[in-house]
Amino acid sequence: MDRKIIIGSRGSDLALWQANYILRKVQKLGLTAELKIITTQGDAVQDLSFDKLEGKGFFTKEIEDALLNKEIDLAVHSHKDLPTTSPEGLKIAAVSEREDAAELVLVRKECADNTLKFGFKKNAVVGTSSARRKSQLLAFRNDVTIQDLRGNVPTRIQKLRDKKYDAIMLAAAGVERLHIDLGEFKVLRLDPKEFIPAPAQGVLGLQIREDDHELFGYINKLNSEKVEDVIAIERKVLNLFDGGCQLPLGVYCIKEDNKFKVWTSKSDTWDSMPKRLYFESFTGDGFAQKIVNRLNAIKGTSVLITRDLQENSFFKNVLEGNGYKVEGVSFIETKKIAVKDVKHTDWIFFASSNAVDHFFEQNPELKPKTKFGVIGKSTEHTLKKHSRNAAFVGSVADTKAVGKNFAKAVGEETVLFPHAKGGLRTIQQQFEDQSKLVDLAVYETVKKENANMPDSEIIVFTSPSNVQSFFEKGKITSAQKVVAIGKSTEKKLQEYGVENSLLPASFDEVGLAEAVFGI
Repeated sequence: MDRKIIIGSRGSDLALWQANYILRKVQKLGLTAELKIITTQGDAVQDLSFDKLEGKGFFTKEIEDALLNKEIDLAVHSHKDLPTTSPEGLKIAAVSEREDAAELVLVRKECADNTLKFGFKKNAVVGTSSARRKSQLLAFRNDVTIQDLRGNVPTRIQKLRDKKYDAIMLAAAGVERLHIDLGEFKVLRLDPKEFIPAPAQGVLGLQIREDDHELFGYINKLNSEKVEDVIAIERKVLNLFDGGCQLPLGVYCIKEDNKFKVWTSKSDTWDSMPKRLYFESFTGDGFAQKIVNRLNAIKGTSVLITRDLQENSFFKNVLEGNGYKVEGVSFIETKKIAVKDVKHTDWIFFASSNAVDHFFEQNPELKPKTKFGVIGKSTEHTLKKHSRNAAFVGSVADTKAVGKNFAKAVGEETVLFPHAKGGLRTIQQQFEDQSKLVDLAVYETVKKENANMPDSEIIVFTSPSNVQSFFEKGKITSAQKVVAIGKSTEKKLQEYGVENSLLPASFDEVGLAEAVFGI
């Protein structure tokens, strides 16, 4: 190609990093190129949050206009900023590999509280202008005060440094690309399956004129088909809601085991509770429409969950915020088993929050460098309340799979398993060398004699022992829908003739809420 390629970009530090990254790739293709900086509406208007800006394409329209006017030949965008359809005459020639799609929470260390969700103190002031982040954050932490935060990435971090906020939220990709030193803050990466990012977050979109066939032949060589497939579903959901970056919508898709797996969070407004979904599909055809149809069809009904719910329960907050009537009733109670001696091991693994509480309330003496593993995020959160951090956290609602992954992480080291008396040993059974394991009963479950039996359309069972105690009191009708927290609970339900229970994507309240919304 004889002509010089003009690459258009915004002028922020992050945008220029991204543009220079693509510039180097274009040069490796044998092309001559240079950058041109273009100011967009999103750059010029800094005193309004995104939900107060009108229209779409706040960070892209002026660049697209320059492309159409042939002032530039190639536009480099953060793909999440792009409207879901290109203007007539333009097209996406390639998408980049995906940087980390997760969010980061940056907390001033004097405002940190490791015992609370996301690691910042009660009633913290948190900075973000994203309606999507606001709605999800309030679902987890309704005690916080959210204040708008605008500016480029370094500017936002400086505002935190200047103590205008106790914590702020940023996209991990931007921070990582700029190699910013965050050592002065407590930094927490949020799992994108739990705190759902914007569609196409972490991906660059390379846009050209539709009739520039010669340039397309070069730029398309930079395309990641794997990323293109998953963000096509994410952005199709956004398209079907006719949304832009002001919409409180998070969509995150991965392809695993030949299946598309999609997590979605959708609110009507930034300060309303989000609806959550997890769906799987072997094909992308029509998948986004299925997700949108279900989100639009959600209608509140009555739900019983077989555990006592705390006041700040995510499960209760998001369901009741969307018209469900939620009752939490445990059909069992726990009793501590006194422990005299705790054998020192390299690891301690907890398969339940009850095990964590009953173990630590006995003030056991532990080796200074003892590592901790937990079955899932709820148990991890309970562990943090005891000022301990987990080195291993199970990430799937399959106890055997968690056990296999944990056994691999442990290797030849020793493990202590505090557990319920008579409990299943599913995690332990995944270890080949049982001599490295120590079982320790720290509590037992007994039937709660005076538990109420609410009449609910959906019942969520949270343990095999709750299943057993429930069926000693009542039964399930053919009209009721059932969710089982895991396969052990599902198996116990099958013993009582319940064959069609639903399993969540994760063992925690987020996964359980997603399962209920999906019914």
